[in-house]
Amino acid sequence: MSWLILIPVRYWHSESVIFTRYFPMLPTFSRTLNLSPDASEALLSLPLTSLLESPELNQLLGSLDTALLKETLPTAGAVLAQKLPPFYDWLQTELGLKNVPDSPDHTTKWVIGFLKNQESLTHLVELHKSIPRQALDRSIPRLVSAFDEVEPTAVKEEWEKAIAALCLVLAAAARENQPPAVSKALVGV
Repeated sequence: MSWLILIPVRYWHSESVIFTRYFPMLPTFSRTLNLSPDASEALLSLPLTSLLESPELNQLLGSLDTALLKETLPTAGAVLAQKLPPFYDWLQTELGLKNVPDSPDHTTKWVIGFLKNQESLTHLVELHKSIPRQALDRSIPRLVSAFDEVEPTAVKEEWEKAIAALCLVLAAAARENQPPAVSKALVGV
């Protein structure tokens, strides 16, 4: 039996709710990383050190087309410059996060540094350790979807895969460091 975690996200306009949309984290990992929900859950359940040493994560990171990612850094930079400011605003207003960057520059520079082997996954985890687990779980699908309109499709899919892989590590670290405070709404599929 497979399980799907549904996390409601409300979009606000003035004082009234426009609509509610679901941002399921596990299906995002399944779609972008080509993992089953069970495989995604298994990786997320590993302690961070085990995940970082796991053949599955190493295979996943090794499968990234770093040549294509480096070649399309200007495209990614433009997407991040456009999509991150509203994303950061959403993190503050909807999720109540306080320590949110005031520009997309740090994220763009970090991704570039990671692709050039100048940044580490442990540093990424350190930078994001203050984000509550539920906020991180809700924000991952939204962040990955920033590349929805990128063309050609191969570039879109590779950037989604890269961002999702980095987020998988963040989500696993948050699960290890912040046990759930409330029970999750699980819906059988």
